Amino acid sequence: MNSETLLDTIPSLDLADFLSDNPERKEKFVQDLGAAFNNIGFVAIKNHGLTNDDTEKLYDNVQKFFFSPDELKMQYAIEGIAGQRGYISKGKETAKGFKVPDLKEFYHVGQPKIDDGDPIWEEYPDNVFPKEQPDFEEYTLHTYKTLENAGKTLLKAIALYLELPEDYFEEKVKHGNSILRAIHYFPILNPEALPEGAVRAAAHGDINLITLLMGASAEGLEVLRADGVWIPITSLPDYVVVNVGDMLDRLTNHKLKSTIHRVVNPPKEKLGTSRFSIPFFMHPRSEMNLTCLESCIDATHPKMYVDMTAGEFLNERLIELGLKK
Repeated sequence: MNSETLLDTIPSLDLADFLSDNPERKEKFVQDLGAAFNNIGFVAIKNHGLTNDDTEKLYDNVQKFFFSPDELKMQYAIEGIAGQRGYISKGKETAKGFKVPDLKEFYHVGQPKIDDGDPIWEEYPDNVFPKEQPDFEEYTLHTYKTLENAGKTLLKAIALYLELPEDYFEEKVKHGNSILRAIHYFPILNPEALPEGAVRAAAHGDINLITLLMGASAEGLEVLRADGVWIPITSLPDYVVVNVGDMLDRLTNHKLKSTIHRVVNPPKEKLGTSRFSIPFFMHPRSEMNLTCLESCIDATHPKMYVDMTAGEFLNERLIELGLKK
């Protein structure tokens, strides 16, 4: 598959191939992953480590929280941290370049702190968990760690595809600034009253290195193909959908594509229903240098991006999203 091939669906891969003892299987996974990321920027991955039971328990907890009264949820909205932990209420996040906020509310869980003397912990706010739901912390943190591990494995494959050492990303993502985001796209009860252009998630690229999206009520997710056609992503059971974020796009000088995607409003008969989605945004440490790799720059692919660190880039984007002043 070259980058010009137009796909109607995203490729599906098995992480067990990369972890196998068979060098051919491993190499094929690396090349297939790289080709998909070079073309459409999205793949579906199975054998990521999350069980259906894990997913169900997490979704039960998340739904219970979002269906709680607003005054309870607002107890977990924390001022002054640009929405990096806890509850972020409706109307807070606007996609880059859009005037109208997305139709969603969400909850952020970040890197759980450990006492190992790493200075990075000073950069992160503490996690906050709803005390009304004792299981919420257990299931979100279990999911966080499971998807972080899957993400680290995928980054090894990406490093090999880029002809870098397999552990190139390892230290860069150790205690990285990753976020598990539980999203509730609330029912649209009065569509006539919506501001013009208001959608569940306006067209955007993700900020981070890679995103791992747990399957669930995934109807509505669409990806913008190179020819300008939006293609729907249906989430397969047992798979997570993985896409390239803007940081990896910058690092690879757009060789690996951060593809624009969106969540459209449901058809009329489903406007009154909720949609839940739980992406894991894999971020590196703030000091990671995102300067384009020399190997990704040549006469036909001149350098596209100015040099900056991951921390500087994140800060810029949080301001653009309206989460930070």
